[in-house]
Amino acid sequence: MSGMQNSKGRGLRHGCAGVAMAVLGGVSMAALASSPAVAFDLFGLFGSEEEPPAPSRETLPYSVKFQGLEDDDVLQALQDTSTLYRLRQDAPPDGEGIVRRAEADLRRLSDVLSGYGYYQGKVAIRIDEVELSGEASVAAAARAAEGGRNRALVPVKIVVDAGPLYKLRTVAASDPRGNDFPSEVLPERFVRVGDDVPARSATVLAREAKIVDRFRALGHPFAKAVSRDPVVDDAAHVMDVRFTIDPGPIAGLGEVAVRGTTGIDPAVVRSFIYSEPGDPYSPKAVADIRRSVAKVEALGSVRVREGEALDAQGNLPIFVDVTERDRNLIGVAARFSTVDGPGIRAYYANRNLFGGGETLRLDADIYYLGNDLYAAQRKAAGIDSNGLGGRISATFVKPALWGTRNDLVANVFAGREAQQSYVSDAAGGTIGIRHRFSDTFYAQIGIDGQAGRSQDALGKVDYRLVGVPLSVAYDSTDNLLDPTQGFRATASVTPYAGFLGSDPSIFVAKAQGSTYYAIDDEARYILAGRIGFGSISGASLEDIPANIRFFAGGGGSVRGFPYRTLGPRGPFNLPVGGRSLLEASVEARVKITDTIGIVPFFDAGTAFEGSLPDFEERIRYAAGLGLRYYTGIGPIRVDVAFPLDRIKGNRERPVALYISLGQSF
Repeated sequence: MSGMQNSKGRGLRHGCAGVAMAVLGGVSMAALASSPAVAFDLFGLFGSEEEPPAPSRETLPYSVKFQGLEDDDVLQALQDTSTLYRLRQDAPPDGEGIVRRAEADLRRLSDVLSGYGYYQGKVAIRIDEVELSGEASVAAAARAAEGGRNRALVPVKIVVDAGPLYKLRTVAASDPRGNDFPSEVLPERFVRVGDDVPARSATVLAREAKIVDRFRALGHPFAKAVSRDPVVDDAAHVMDVRFTIDPGPIAGLGEVAVRGTTGIDPAVVRSFIYSEPGDPYSPKAVADIRRSVAKVEALGSVRVREGEALDAQGNLPIFVDVTERDRNLIGVAARFSTVDGPGIRAYYANRNLFGGGETLRLDADIYYLGNDLYAAQRKAAGIDSNGLGGRISATFVKPALWGTRNDLVANVFAGREAQQSYVSDAAGGTIGIRHRFSDTFYAQIGIDGQAGRSQDALGKVDYRLVGVPLSVAYDSTDNLLDPTQGFRATASVTPYAGFLGSDPSIFVAKAQGSTYYAIDDEARYILAGRIGFGSISGASLEDIPANIRFFAGGGGSVRGFPYRTLGPRGPFNLPVGGRSLLEASVEARVKITDTIGIVPFFDAGTAFEGSLPDFEERIRYAAGLGLRYYTGIGPIRVDVAFPLDRIKGNRERPVALYISLGQSF
């Protein structure tokens, strides 16, 4: 108790703690913003430091050394805040200039120590062994500095005695009347303090923000911290903190105003906003509005702003400010795999064709099998293919038909598909209506038709397919190319019925799901899993076109095996595909730095002869290690995969390399 009373009796100590927590972040950032350029150091890996200016008659260059510190984080913060350190390349004209910088540091560096939990920390500054200790020492320190003019750097030492590191003992929160919040409103996890948590300002402020966010998540948009009261116990070297939180009123979401649309119909943007006035308010609901509106391809930036006051119905108005992209887009993409060969794709897109957010995209893709493992077997089987394949396609999407959540989707294509074990020439198209139930869930129905000829080891098949595809998709992940949480699932069924003109008459079903789980709060350790299934019924294997059958293998399937080669084998030991498919993948995505990550993975799967998987048939396995380089648009993926159960006589390499943009799934 004596320690606590002593703490309360020293207003300066409370003042220092409060100032440190309120000001430390701003001081450090300002210091960083104003720091001069330093010598080139590639990625900052080598710890190089620019040499100070040489002694001269006109200025007094000096050297700065920090002494007494072992904590690198604290040392960095002191350097970022220190005027002496930041301006060491800009030598002052005289000794008085050095002294003024030192005096500024004495006023600020103690606050840095308090902000890092060292509330008894002391800082001393010595200029050529003359310690600054009040007015009497100023002139002596300036004279000592002048002694080095034109002959040597003035030695400046910043001596730090950090003292004991204080720990955060308790955290409490109460309303403006002083009443603690019940546990159902503020569960214990928001105020619980672990063992040996340093009483740093950043820790206290983060805990305060977490509590305020809790009330915002409960529907209080104007929740705020009225005050924070840190009490330092010098005897026990601990801190107790009490926050006063004003939750403010509970509100719903109000009207959403869309602003900034000039070349696109605002009704299109509104159709991507799924909240209704009166829906419960939460920061997630506001973030979901931004996420869904950003899916309109014609839009560039999307900024969602909350109103500053509630409307007459007690709801919070929301304002969506958008900018529009350039309509036209041209792109080229390349890919390479040691088993699948090289490929290149070019595309053109118009992202607002008629002013209603319509998108038209033209794609041209050409690829070459390259190091073809099955060329000799294909030739022996009489399959006419040189390994060169390609496809051209056009896709049109008209979103928000008549202002609804229904989108018109159409696609036409033509091309040659040249794979390791078959070749197929085909053309066709699809038209359908997609209904968006929410930002994460949609369903689609349409008409699909295609005709062509496929040739493989089982022979040639001339086919004509007309069907009614029905599909659903759900995606709650947080990122398209690099998800860290959530779940994805797609499923489709397409009856290609004989009475519609299909030959053969078949029923095709597909489903795939993937999930992502971040082990830590920073999402540096992520577990990801995927499973896929397919089935074809209604016709025998040899009557189904080879390009419609299921195969496993490749960069998006079972890595390490050539693309579309896993499954039943036919004459000449060529893969002929199957009527069903089952495959799965597991990955551990580990970030080593903010830009570099490694991904150990395991894949399994194959195609089966029957319309349902038969587990007596051999399932193939592969494992490997991936490297990720994280960029602003997504990770660059480099995977090295190793088949674990190569079959004698099969054309399978012992290792495969894949390079692409985005995660494997």
